[in-house]
Amino acid sequence: MRVACIGECMVELSERPDGNLVRGFGGDTLNTALYLARLGVAVDYVTALGDDIWSDEMAAAWGREGIGLERVRRLQGRMPGLYIIRTDADGERSFHYWRDRAAARDLFTEPGAAETEAELERYDLVYLSGISLSLYGETGRAALFETLARLRDRGGRVAFDTNYRPRGWPDRDEAWAAFRAALALADVIFASAEDLDWLFGAAGEDEVLRHRGRAEIVLKTSGASGPVARVLHGPADTAVPAGRAGRVVDTTAAGDSFAAGYLAARIAGLAPEAAAAEAHRLAGAVIGHRGAVIPRDAMPAPAARPPGPGA
Repeated sequence: MRVACIGECMVELSERPDGNLVRGFGGDTLNTALYLARLGVAVDYVTALGDDIWSDEMAAAWGREGIGLERVRRLQGRMPGLYIIRTDADGERSFHYWRDRAAARDLFTEPGAAETEAELERYDLVYLSGISLSLYGETGRAALFETLARLRDRGGRVAFDTNYRPRGWPDRDEAWAAFRAALALADVIFASAEDLDWLFGAAGEDEVLRHRGRAEIVLKTSGASGPVARVLHGPADTAVPAGRAGRVVDTTAAGDSFAAGYLAARIAGLAPEAAAAEAHRLAGAVIGHRGAVIPRDAMPAPAARPPGPGA
C-alpha cells in the first residue's frame, strides 16, 4: 500500500523551563508520517521546502526515519516556516508561528504543481489535516480537492484530521467551506470535539456525523476517566477509552501520533475498535516525553505490522 501525508514541516523552537530554546523540526502531518514509518508503513511526505541549510537538514532527518522523499519539491530562494512551542505546568502547549512565506504554502501553485497532483492520484491512501488546508489558499485548495476526488474515483482513499488552528485562517467562513469540502471527500475522519466546537460551535458534531455510514469516523472526546475515542463505522458506534495514562509531560503530537497508530493498525488488518486502542497506546507514550518525536526505544510494540510495500 502506498501512503502519502500532505502538509508542512517547520523549524521548531521549543522553550524549556529555564527559558532556553531548543531547535528541532515539526509539523502535524509530518509527525504522523514519522510515526507511520516507525510502525512499518511505507509513507511519503508531500510538501515543498526551500534550498537552504535547514531544508537540507529536514529532508535528511526524514530520510533517516524511513519517510519517502520523492514528493518533496525544493523551491529556489525559499525557506521553511518557523514556530515556537511554549508548554505550561500541565503539559498543555501553545504555538506561535512565522510562516507567511514558507515554501510549503505554494505546493499546488508554483511550477511543478501539476506533477505533484498527478503523483498524488496514484496513492492508495492520502492523509491531510485542517492545518494542511490552511496553507494553500483558495486556488491551491481547489487543486488539492480536485486531485483527491480523482484519487477516490480511481479507488484510493482519503483520511482527514480536523486539527483546526484559528490563526491559520483569514476568517471562519473560509475555514467552514474548506473543512466541509474535506469532510465530504474523506473516507476516514479524525475529529476532536474541541476542534469542532471552535470551528462550528454547537453544530460541530453534526457536521461530522452527517458523514456517518459513508465514512469511518473517530471522534475524540474527554470522558470522566480521560480521553475517549468514539468509533463509528457502518452501524457500529463504540466508545474506546484511552485507559489510565502515565505522567503527562507534553501533549505535542498526541493527535498526530493517534492518527498514525490508528491508520497503521487498520492497514495491518485490525478492526476499527482495536485500531483505536492501538492509537491510544501510542499517543499515551508520546505525551510522556517532551517534543513531538519520542525516542525509538520508547515506541510501544504494535499489535500487528502492516504488510510490506506492494502488498
